[in-house]
Amino acid sequence: MTTHPAAPVPERLFDDEREQRWRARFTAVRMSRPAWALDAPDRSVYSSNASGTTQVHSWDRSTDLHRQVTTRPAGTYYATVTPDGEHIWWFSDTDGDEFGHWVSEPFAGPAEPVNPLPGVEDGYPAGLDIGRETVAVGTSTDDGTSVWVRRGDGPVARVYQHSEDAGVGGLSEDETLLAISHSEHGDSRHPALRVLTLDGETVAEKSDGPGKGLNPISFSPVRGDQRLLVGHERRGREELLIWDVAADTERELALDLPGELDADFYPDASALLVWHTHAARTRLFRYDLTSGALTELGTAPGCIGSADVRPDGTVEYTASSAAVPSAVRALHPDGTDRSLLTPPGEPAPGSVPVADLWVGEVHALIASPPGPGPHPAVFSLHGGPHAADEDRFSAARAAWVDAGFAVVEINYRGSTGYGSAWRDAIEGRPGLTELEDVAAVYDAVVASGLVDPARCVVEGWSWGGYLALLAAGTQPERWAAVIGGVPVADYLAAYEDEMEQLRAFDRALFGGSPEEVPETYRVASPLTYLAEVRAPVLVLAGENDPRCPIRQIDNYLDGLAARGDLPYEVARFDAGHGSLVVAETLRHIGTEIDFARRALAGITVPGE
Repeated sequence: MTTHPAAPVPERLFDDEREQRWRARFTAVRMSRPAWALDAPDRSVYSSNASGTTQVHSWDRSTDLHRQVTTRPAGTYYATVTPDGEHIWWFSDTDGDEFGHWVSEPFAGPAEPVNPLPGVEDGYPAGLDIGRETVAVGTSTDDGTSVWVRRGDGPVARVYQHSEDAGVGGLSEDETLLAISHSEHGDSRHPALRVLTLDGETVAEKSDGPGKGLNPISFSPVRGDQRLLVGHERRGREELLIWDVAADTERELALDLPGELDADFYPDASALLVWHTHAARTRLFRYDLTSGALTELGTAPGCIGSADVRPDGTVEYTASSAAVPSAVRALHPDGTDRSLLTPPGEPAPGSVPVADLWVGEVHALIASPPGPGPHPAVFSLHGGPHAADEDRFSAARAAWVDAGFAVVEINYRGSTGYGSAWRDAIEGRPGLTELEDVAAVYDAVVASGLVDPARCVVEGWSWGGYLALLAAGTQPERWAAVIGGVPVADYLAAYEDEMEQLRAFDRALFGGSPEEVPETYRVASPLTYLAEVRAPVLVLAGENDPRCPIRQIDNYLDGLAARGDLPYEVARFDAGHGSLVVAETLRHIGTEIDFARRALAGITVPGE
C-alpha cells in the first residue's frame, strides 16, 4: 500500500487578533431551529455543537431545561420527537457512515436507547414519519428501497420495495394514507408520487412525465383532510400544488414571485408558510388558501433558513447573511420579532458581506478582503450538485477572507434555485459543464482586476471537491493550487462502492450505468486527466464515507504518487462525508489555508 504525504496541520494561521476571530467563528455555540412535539409543543429537540461536536439536545420550554441527548464521538445529526413528546428518536450509524437504524429514548431523562422498530433492516435513511399510532420509515440498501409501517404496538410490515430509489413522503393526519416518492421509471432526479394504504395497496398515482419531478411535502394537518401539498416543476421551476387525494383533484397555486418555491401548511391548514428563493436569497411569505392573499413576513434581515409555524401562529425561523452569523428567532402574530434562543458563551464574530456578480446567466457571490486588488482568490465550489451558494453565514468563507483571499462562489449549471433547465443542464455531461461556468466567472473577475490569475485556488467539498479535482486536470492553466474535500476522484470506482441512492442518482445524471455509457463516465472522471495536472493538490478524505468512498480516492492518490513529479498532500480523518467535530473542522480549514499559502508562495510541500 502506497504511503502518501500527510498534510501538516498548522498551529496558527495568524499572529494577531485574526487567529482568535477565525477560530471563534467555529467554536461559538450554534443551535438549529428547535422542532417540537405535535401534541406537546413545549417539548423540542435541536442540534448544537455546544459540547464541541454536533449532538442532539432537548428543550423543555415549560421549565427552560436543556439536555444533551447524544454523546457519540462522531456526532449525531438526525433527530425528531414523537407527537406526544415522550420520546426522542435519533439515527444511529457507525462513525459517520450513515448506515444504521433509528433508536428511541425517553424525552425526560437519559436512558439506554432502544430500537423501536425491531424487524426493520439496517440501511441508509429514506424518510421517517411518526404519527400518533403509526410509524412509517424508509431504508435504502444495495438491494434498493423498502418502506416499513408499524401500527400501534404491532409488528413492522414492509409495505413497499423496489430496486430503484424511493422515500417516505408522509402520513395523512388520520393515519390512513402514506405518500411516497419513487423512481420506478428509472429517474431518481425527477420522482413520481404514489399514495398507499397502510397495507401497501395503491390508492392514487401522480407523475408529470420525463424530466418533471413531483415532491410530496406534507398532508394537511387537519384530521379528515386528505389534501397533500406537492412540489412540482411543470413550468420550469419549483412551484406548488395541492392534491386532494380523496377527490383526486388538484389545484396549482399561482404565486406571483420569481425564483423557486417551497412551503408547508399552517397548523389549521388555512394558509401556507412559503419559502421564496431568488438570486441566492430566501424570504418567507404567508399565502392564504381561501383568499389567495400573499403577504411577506417581517422577519429579521438576512437569508431565511428553516422555519415552521407553532400552534399559536408564531413563526420560528433561522436567518443569517454572509456578514451576520445565524440566529434562531420568533416572529409573533402581533408582528414582534425577537430572539428565541441565545446560545451560551460569546457569539460568533461576523464577517464581510458578499457582492453579486452575473456573468451571462451565471450567478456568483464575491467576498473580498480589504484593500484594492488584484487579490489571491479561492474559487469555492459548492457540493450537491443539487444545492446553491447563498447569502448565508459561512465560517469557512470568513476564514479565507481573513487570510487575504477573495472568495468566489459560483452557482454553476446544475445548481438549484435558478429553474429546472439550469439544474438539469448537466445531464449527460456532468462536471465539464459546470467547469465551463467556473471558467467564465474566472475570466470575468480576472478581467475586472479583482483577482490575480497567478494566485487562484480551486476548492470544494463533495461535488465541489470532485469539480476541483476535475478542474485540476481539464483547466490546468488556471489554477495555482487544488483542494478537494471528500471528492469523487475515480468515478468508475466511486460508482462501484457508493451507496445505492447515489448510484441511482448517477444513472439518472449520466444517462445510465458505467456499463451502459462508459465514455460519459470516463470523460467526467478526474482520474482520466491525472497526467495533465500541474498544480499542487490537497485531498481531504473520510475513512467511512459512503458517498465518496475511500478506495476511489486512494486510486487517485496512487496515481499522483506514480507520477512522482507533482507535489500533493492528503488529510485523512476517521469520519464519513465530512465531520461533525468542531476540532476536526478547524484542522480541515487550517490545513486548507496553510496548503494554499505554501503553494502560492512556491514553497515545496511534501511529496515534491
